[in-house]
Amino acid sequence: MTADGRTTSPPRLSAATFARAYFALQAVAGAAWWVAVFTVPLVREATLGDLDPIVMAALDVPLFVVASALAAVLPRRAAGWAGAAATAWTLAVTSVLGVYATVTTLAGAGVILMIAASVASVGAWLLLVLGRVPTEWLLIEPFAFRPARPRRTPVAHVIATTGQIVVFWGLFLAVFPVIIRALEDRWRLALPMPAGVAVAGAVIIVAASALGLWSAASITVKGDGTPLPSAMPNRLVVAGPYRLIRNPMAVAGIAQGVGVGLVLSSWIVVAYALAGSLVWNYAIRPHEEADLATAFGDEYRAYARDVRCWVPRLRPVR
Repeated sequence: MTADGRTTSPPRLSAATFARAYFALQAVAGAAWWVAVFTVPLVREATLGDLDPIVMAALDVPLFVVASALAAVLPRRAAGWAGAAATAWTLAVTSVLGVYATVTTLAGAGVILMIAASVASVGAWLLLVLGRVPTEWLLIEPFAFRPARPRRTPVAHVIATTGQIVVFWGLFLAVFPVIIRALEDRWRLALPMPAGVAVAGAVIIVAASALGLWSAASITVKGDGTPLPSAMPNRLVVAGPYRLIRNPMAVAGIAQGVGVGLVLSSWIVVAYALAGSLVWNYAIRPHEEADLATAFGDEYRAYARDVRCWVPRLRPVR
């Protein structure tokens, strides 16, 4: 509180501060992991397989542990170079370890840990160097926001929407999950699932697919467009499930992914679906909503105030 009685807000931590904190944590975690590698055989076997820990430590300690520590404490320019070295090494190790685990069936747990470290390292380095994560880089074709061509016939929109559903559902709900499940088995990371999980997953897939199709039909019929960002509706759609929830297609897609993971008895596929929800919510959704606000103005802003993003209304809006 100031001298004149006004309440002051605590200072916000900068992006660089978060990045430095992450690299410090990564340095400590990396050092602790190497201690465990040399003292706990189970850790060494699960994360390195038959790889020589002495050779790996000779490379990893300076390029991962020390470089991460330097990224946490050096001045910004030097910290950026240290963070780049740590991030590049992390990505390289993840790639090599992934191939090694796939060929030998060893060190699967190490691959999962390195994938997580790679994603976090890239994000922290971007925060350190740019002060933000440039999520707009994800908005490439076919995910760049653009309205559908005007005066396109409803039949053309239906055909385009059907093609999108076939392609995207085929890739994200069939091809990718099957590959992930095969790698999960190959890396010896599969876990037993309780009886009935596959049935529950099938029920979720059916319900979520129905929601997705209902949402796509609403956009196609009422919006003069398609669900694909590069052919977005020309009219604001407040119909069908959009009267209850603002992003029914995202909800449907995430639920479908989880359902597929349960059907395949794959915890990694479930994690893949949940990770996708985080990417969509924090990287894609802000751009989508900004684009909708630009396109539809106060009409969209009023709709967004009345209808929540993730939690359905009990009563549909009119």
